[in-house]
Amino acid sequence: MDLLSIKDPSFLKKMDISELEILSKEIRDFLIEKLSITGGHIGPNLGVVELTIALHKEFNSPQDKIIWDVGHQSYVHKILTGRACEFDTLRKHKGLCGFPKRAESEHDVWETGHSSTSLSAAMGMAIARDLKKEKNFILPVIGDGALTGGMALEALNHIGSEKKDMIVILNDNEMSIAPNVGALHNVLGRLRTAGKYNWAKDELEQLLKKIPAVGGKLAATAERIKDTVKYLLVSGMFFEELGFTYLGPVDGHDYEALIEQLRYAKKTSGPVLLHVITKKGKGYHPAESDTIGTWHGTGPYKIETGAFVKPATAAPSWSSLVSETVRRMAREDERIVAVTPAMPVGSKLESFAKEFPDRMFDVGIAEQHAVTVSAGLAAQDMKPFLAIYSTFLQRAYDQMLHDVCRQNLNVFIGIDRSGLVGADGETHQGVFDIAFLRHMPNLVLMMPKDENEGQHMVYTSLTYNDGPIAMRFARGNGLGVPMDEELKSIPIGTWEVLREGTDACILTFGTTIGMALKAADILVKQGYSIKVVNARFIKPLDEDMLSEIFRSKMPVLTIEEAVLQGGFGSAILEFAAERGFSSAVIDRMGIPDQFIEHGEVDKLLEEIHFTVDDAVKKLKSITMKKQKRA
Repeated sequence: MDLLSIKDPSFLKKMDISELEILSKEIRDFLIEKLSITGGHIGPNLGVVELTIALHKEFNSPQDKIIWDVGHQSYVHKILTGRACEFDTLRKHKGLCGFPKRAESEHDVWETGHSSTSLSAAMGMAIARDLKKEKNFILPVIGDGALTGGMALEALNHIGSEKKDMIVILNDNEMSIAPNVGALHNVLGRLRTAGKYNWAKDELEQLLKKIPAVGGKLAATAERIKDTVKYLLVSGMFFEELGFTYLGPVDGHDYEALIEQLRYAKKTSGPVLLHVITKKGKGYHPAESDTIGTWHGTGPYKIETGAFVKPATAAPSWSSLVSETVRRMAREDERIVAVTPAMPVGSKLESFAKEFPDRMFDVGIAEQHAVTVSAGLAAQDMKPFLAIYSTFLQRAYDQMLHDVCRQNLNVFIGIDRSGLVGADGETHQGVFDIAFLRHMPNLVLMMPKDENEGQHMVYTSLTYNDGPIAMRFARGNGLGVPMDEELKSIPIGTWEVLREGTDACILTFGTTIGMALKAADILVKQGYSIKVVNARFIKPLDEDMLSEIFRSKMPVLTIEEAVLQGGFGSAILEFAAERGFSSAVIDRMGIPDQFIEHGEVDKLLEEIHFTVDDAVKKLKSITMKKQKRA
């Protein structure tokens, strides 16, 4: 059928299974073709084609609430709800979002980009439904990886206790972004091989009732007997002990089985968990055969071969630079260990894990746990490197404050994907970490201007013994600068003058150093003299240099690819106010008080007036203010 003509899922009601199977192939072909150009989360979406179609066939969205956990598996849902015609714009500026978006469609009832939130949201919706005396189904769809998140387990406990009507779909593909770890993963493994427990217990009850004379008495004790059967058939029935009716496991690519179990779930009161086994990447061999998460989310690729289309660059990725420097140092210091919350591939820790398997710890999708595990390691004189994305570190704020900083423990936090990341949008932009970390006592926070300074910062971090230290670094590749052979320590809290000047001073760090130097070059040609400082330590500030700058009466422009509220520029304003430089001329550039949507980073920066030209305008403005005050 013409996928571009789909307006809503109602057409599925009239389709038989053979027609659904044809539709499945058409959707897979469509996704493989479109994502080869735009990139996106291909593996998760190819795996949920039949499941998504079955859900929309058996239920009535948006009256029935389908809630996608994480949200990167919602592409099929978007096609079935009338958005196939927008897929050429997927994850592009002003285009189709790669995650559920309430503003896009009434069928997107919950926005998400971080895992393990769907069950809590579903519980809230179920409570609201019952208070308003409405009648509809609530269907959170959660992956086996996301189920390891603490928030998901808290929600399971609450849902089971309250006995709310809800159908939880456990999409079990044995893999999240990386291979799953932990005891719960092992429980699911046993369930996958256990067979249809509910079918067996129902058959047993019917059999008992048919036995002459004694059948009635035996049927009266059927619940106790079924419990015994439960433990015989399914070792460790985790979900039933939490108060759920467990259904499955069912083949997530078998329409007959899926529809049968969904209809059974509809008739069951209280919370139901339907365990669905799917194949991530199904229908596209390169994605199907992926065992480490490479095809979870990709850029453009060649359909015929599966080869990724990447721009040629001689520079290493920031993630590789950091992880390889940690690995280099780990050869000399046996106390160095690596910790990641389910991101060994994204954080480029595969080589570290191969060389030091006993010193590499993937704790699953559990950021809070990852931070406090690192604190526990540091409390026993180990040197933990915690590799974590900026957007995911947000989830462990309290553990950073309470467990790491309060105890002043020597944890090195590598804050990956700091700054705008582009295509993944609002939920993944790494722009909040400075603001929520800067006020934490004992913490050192820094960002390198290039990969050579970056390797020295890693060395500084792993040889620092006075408390926690965090290094921000961007998504993507470095600049390709020459690398020093010998690692060295950078004195904590020291800045670097990159260009001398007298008319104004730019204070910046990391990826915005280039913007500052270009703006200075433009103004030099117009007769201005602009000082540029690599303010590589965001905390502590270089107070000596900063005082010298303010005493010279130079106006200051701070530039940071992070939120302005509570950020680096705020620290400069605070310093000026507290140290008697209240007359200083200070302006700031950064991320305004809004969420930044998805799109190409250059376009996003232009939209929020964060470009070289904007820096030039601000510098001219503050030099004029200086002249007026003089």
